[in-house]
Amino acid sequence: MSAKDIILEEIKTFDGQAGIYYQSLKTGETWGYRERESYLAASIVKLPFAAAILLWCFRGETSFHEPVAIREDQKIPGCGAVQFLNGDVTLSVGELCRLMLIISDSCATNALFRHYGVWKIREAFLELGMTGTQFRREYWDEKLERQGINNSFVPEEMGILLKNIYDGTCIDRDSSWWLEHILRRQQINHKLGGHLPMDFPMAHKTGDEEDKAHDVGIVFAKTPFIVCYGFVGPHMYQYEDFIRRSTRLLVEENGGLETPVTEDEKREKEAAEGAARLEAEEKAKTAGKASV
Repeated sequence: MSAKDIILEEIKTFDGQAGIYYQSLKTGETWGYRERESYLAASIVKLPFAAAILLWCFRGETSFHEPVAIREDQKIPGCGAVQFLNGDVTLSVGELCRLMLIISDSCATNALFRHYGVWKIREAFLELGMTGTQFRREYWDEKLERQGINNSFVPEEMGILLKNIYDGTCIDRDSSWWLEHILRRQQINHKLGGHLPMDFPMAHKTGDEEDKAHDVGIVFAKTPFIVCYGFVGPHMYQYEDFIRRSTRLLVEENGGLETPVTEDEKREKEAAEGAARLEAEEKAKTAGKASV
């Protein structure tokens, strides 16, 4: 049986809502299961939110060097480092974006959400092709959650966003490179990377809560591919194990565990250079405004 057949046979056995979207970046082949459904999002919406911020930077509507204040009483528990900083703090938009993606910092995410506002975010998501993927409230806002106002994502939409990043068409080339560079530095790797060598190259964003297990990313196997997993249900840990085993199967079918080191190092270098160019341009724009 192919990896596709094995994965699709098992995913149908899970209680709750379980889905997957796959795309080969060599052949363009796509397949999935419940990939067009909307899933409660955990941290997955942090990725399109970062893309939205890059869109605003590209238009000159905001800047990576714009300061954002966080009061002590606005800090929340969960993933991240901002909650452990003493007292009121001020960080830049760029710093908060990096924290939001690399360690899934929810305090950083909430600060950016307040800074830009739900309606501006919604408009940008729609422009990025996110119709079922929505960022509607801050993390751990229990009042809005009780009212049924929640964040959501669609695996296929995330896959299309990742394809645009891979192709360099998410806003522009350097914005795409920035996102890939940061996603390669993701520190929460126990799902997509759980059954792979520790240094296996991926650019991904994960998300989980007590009843949610998600991971979406580009896997740089010899034949690179995109895979997006979504799950909401009673057996989160079993689904996490499914993600690990399924990703291993897909890697083995797409060239095995030995990556094309030279090609990947070249791409990673280009992504790092593009990210550095974008941040330098942002710094120059900020300096230019200050001198006027």
